[in-house]
Amino acid sequence: MTDTSHQGLILDQFTRQATLFSSAAPITNADALQMVVEAARPEPEDHVLDVACGGGIVVCAFAPHVLQATGIDMTPAMLDQARVLAAEKGLANVEWRQGDVTSLPFDDGSFTIVVTRFAMHHFRDPAAVLREMVRVCAPGGCIVVVDMYASADPAKAAEFNRLERLRDPSHVRSLNLAELAGLFSDAGLPEPRSTFYELRDEVSNLLARSFPDPGDDAKITDLFRASAADDRLGVPVRIEADKILYAYPVAILAAECLP
Repeated sequence: MTDTSHQGLILDQFTRQATLFSSAAPITNADALQMVVEAARPEPEDHVLDVACGGGIVVCAFAPHVLQATGIDMTPAMLDQARVLAAEKGLANVEWRQGDVTSLPFDDGSFTIVVTRFAMHHFRDPAAVLREMVRVCAPGGCIVVVDMYASADPAKAAEFNRLERLRDPSHVRSLNLAELAGLFSDAGLPEPRSTFYELRDEVSNLLARSFPDPGDDAKITDLFRASAADDRLGVPVRIEADKILYAYPVAILAAECLP
């Protein structure tokens, strides 16, 4: 698949997901957002950039704590959601840019905090995106990567990624935790600080805000049901009456750019 065709998948998926994704309870969870903000250790004079900002949820979480918060995303429908959210919150210190996050349209060292959340698994070259994040981050500034991660067991990771591609064809690959942390050293950053939580919900809710290809929703449900018995996905799954419950593990990784 070419970069252009993959970008087309992202635009298609996230144009359709914009409203549902931006309002989903697991995505807007205040406690989880507070963990992300605390990992960055913001100061009142900081300038924040959220890479692949989606509906602006992280930008709006940072805005009360910093001087300026900027979000960049390639999907206009997501940025429309971001503008609505900022207006609802009465935030005046936010800015939105449409653009390609693999080549950020900002000068070197433009920001003191650069963050991305739930996006690394959509990038064909996550290491290149992280290098761009480091480039636009000032020396001594903070890089924060938040994403779900796959099992260290290759077979379980492969099955989890197969499920996620069925659910969202723009999904590329969820890294395991060691791979995710390894991106930091590859980008010239020190070993990151780590905080963890779980993205919990019902499979029915997950499918309600997803747009898999026709017929794939049944395959997804079957995979979750099977994993409740044999852990083939490598993530917690359990069945309660008619509900299938899952808990995707999420890592918040933070490190300072070297002077």
